[in-house]
Amino acid sequence: MHTTLSFPSKLPNVGTTIFTVMSALANEHQAINLSQGFPDFPSSERLINLVHQYMQKGYNQYAPMAGVPALREQLAAKIADLYQIAVSPDEITVTAGATQALFTAISAFVRPGDEVILLEPAYDCYRPAVEVNGGVPVIYEMQAPDFQVDWKSVGQLFSERTRMIIINTPHNPTGTILRQADLEALEKLVADTDVLVLSDEVYEHLIYDDEPHQSVLRYPGLRARSLAVYSFGKTFHNTGWKVGYCVAPPELTAELRKVHQFNVFCVNTPVQYALAEFLQNPDEYLSLNAFYQQKRDFLAQVMAGSPLQPLPSRGTYFQLFDYKNISDEPDQAFARRITQEYGVASIPVSAFYSSGRDERVIRLCFAKKEETLEKAGALLQRMG
Repeated sequence: MHTTLSFPSKLPNVGTTIFTVMSALANEHQAINLSQGFPDFPSSERLINLVHQYMQKGYNQYAPMAGVPALREQLAAKIADLYQIAVSPDEITVTAGATQALFTAISAFVRPGDEVILLEPAYDCYRPAVEVNGGVPVIYEMQAPDFQVDWKSVGQLFSERTRMIIINTPHNPTGTILRQADLEALEKLVADTDVLVLSDEVYEHLIYDDEPHQSVLRYPGLRARSLAVYSFGKTFHNTGWKVGYCVAPPELTAELRKVHQFNVFCVNTPVQYALAEFLQNPDEYLSLNAFYQQKRDFLAQVMAGSPLQPLPSRGTYFQLFDYKNISDEPDQAFARRITQEYGVASIPVSAFYSSGRDERVIRLCFAKKEETLEKAGALLQRMG
């Protein structure tokens, strides 16, 4: 006898992500895929060879739960060099990508009924991670064209149930950055509260025009209550390896690891050893801002004269374009149409708002070879 199961979904409003939808549409129409944020150029051959060498040496069994000590020590040294901050290797946890770090941090601290403030548009994993843990998302909406944060308005969203605020700099999808005044305002906002800060800093090395990266680790009042998350995949062009890390003070790290050990337990062993050796040469990551700034500027060059209007990209490998002077279509319809008619796939920014707010803006990824960007630019110029 067949029994029909009945159960309520923990994420009733979650379906197929816009990234999957647009990539499938790009494949269907053989379009250039500037929608998903992944490079179409290879990772470092030296890094790949190092992974192979450590595999050959037999580093193929479980790593320590917190991460390989050599990697955590190297990361502590990197943080000290970049931000002049003393971080113990014991405050660093290696994770199966930044998304796992974010989900684990939320799971470790957010209880049913706790409120979590999200600044939207936002990376699409934040809200589901809050909701699946019983938390209540409280949304502050940033607006085009500058997508700046009014911290006074954010402060008005705080309540006695606020458990966490999630920030992201450099910011996906907008390409904006938080500056010193922003971090100082946030520091004042959370002072004398028990609110935690989850800081998504996966694009820390992809920041342009000589702007410094304003990590929460730089600010003592934030450092003491923050979990800062980073990604090797974004940094070293190997998003499929899924390795990241989380930096947090001891008492927060202890709680994070309670969940981490039962979530994934540990992370790919030979890759960790390879990264530890690779990071000994700081040029491998310190040159990335110039590398990607050149790609940002090349995309601007091939798009010059297009009816799509660029918004400033201060960081990440994304560029927003406003299409209001071309069409009044909703952004999802517009993104689908230009994929089908012009052969370039983008992401509609409304997908990053819980409300579906539509600013008539699309996002293109410029982490691509120049020939890819040149072809995409030529196709989009035809819209004029």
